[in-house]
Amino acid sequence: MKKLFKNAFIIDPSNDLAGKYDLLLDADKIVAIKKEINQEGCMIIDLKGKILLPGLIDMHTHLREPGFEEKETIKTGCEAAAAGGFTTIACMPNTNPVADNQATIEYIKARAKEAVVNVIPIGSITKGSSGKELAEIGFLSEAGVKAISDDGNPVMNSEIMRRAMEYASSFSLPVISHCEDKNLAGDGVMHEGYYSTILGLKGIPAAAEEVMIARDIILAEMTGAHLHIAHLSTARGVELLRDAKKRGLKITAEVTPHHLLLTDQKVKGYNPDTKVNPPLRSDRDRKALCKGLKDGIINVIATDHAPHTYEDKLGEYDLASFGISGLETALSLLYDNFIDKNVFTWEELLDFMAYGPAEILGIKHGGLKKGSTADITVFDPDISWKVSKEKMKSRGKNTPFANNVLQGRVVLTVVKGNIVYNNMNGEARILYDN
Repeated sequence: MKKLFKNAFIIDPSNDLAGKYDLLLDADKIVAIKKEINQEGCMIIDLKGKILLPGLIDMHTHLREPGFEEKETIKTGCEAAAAGGFTTIACMPNTNPVADNQATIEYIKARAKEAVVNVIPIGSITKGSSGKELAEIGFLSEAGVKAISDDGNPVMNSEIMRRAMEYASSFSLPVISHCEDKNLAGDGVMHEGYYSTILGLKGIPAAAEEVMIARDIILAEMTGAHLHIAHLSTARGVELLRDAKKRGLKITAEVTPHHLLLTDQKVKGYNPDTKVNPPLRSDRDRKALCKGLKDGIINVIATDHAPHTYEDKLGEYDLASFGISGLETALSLLYDNFIDKNVFTWEELLDFMAYGPAEILGIKHGGLKKGSTADITVFDPDISWKVSKEKMKSRGKNTPFANNVLQGRVVLTVVKGNIVYNNMNGEARILYDN
């Protein structure tokens, strides 16, 4: 049945849309966007007061399957993505087995066919993400990966990273780098600074990230590769990136909502849900990341969704796993703290969370226009809601934003013309058959 969205405020800078329109879907396509559409025999959904956006893309998630299904599965991770307004997500390769081969990539793709949002696999740089021997990058490309990364296991050997960049360039794949010198980071658990000292926790210096950013920029310049820096977290890192971009290098970067909003001061309560890698940094770093986004130095906001079990986050801060579950809170956090306070515009946010990721991953995103695939996010800015761990779709309930009251919430997510998440009346339902 055709679907007609009435009275929506539609924002899509790539198609020059910013105003009240009706939008008509037929099967998986957008067939009309006009000031007023009158069509009989279709499902009519009144979106008065709601904001209709092109579907969001998160280019950095951890779906944990295969191998760590107790933390998350492709099914539950995609449900969390739908609840957060994401219509496409890219999943990191740190599974078991590691996604360093065609068989594992094909498994992920097969499981993703049963999920509610689009899934793009990212392949590993090295076999087993061990940093010792390159994965078969050509075969990974053939299997459909859109980037390569060893993610939380940075490639410490510069020669191997150089070769990875050279091979990746041959297949037009960006190399996503988790920039961390493991020797400098040691067994640190939070940002090295004032709060690590008074809390008695081992620190991770900003330099552990910055020296690897500098190395990878040099290697990218040497090889001509597309380097994408994952979850940038330091002020000096922003400056290194700014300098590299001035020289015309093909380098992009992402930042997470939690690094834009929280600092190492948040660790004061020893809440393991504040333990992330890279760690929450100083307020100076946080402000530099916000400015880097505003200046166009940082291209993308990505969640780094890293779900864990209750037991993974239980006990002493030193022993807890790194990572937070971020898909379901990202858009509301960004609206509440930035758009509603006139720091960023919706147009800028769509560059950070839809068009920017699509361009980096080399995937088509036609946005909201006649003939495009109907991937759509609908947001209600008037809803005020409390973040509840118990109500999260993800198996990972590890969020430092629990019990925060946020303004604005996703109420509909549409993937290929199907409504996969419906929260219009507060029911927060995931829909598989519609």
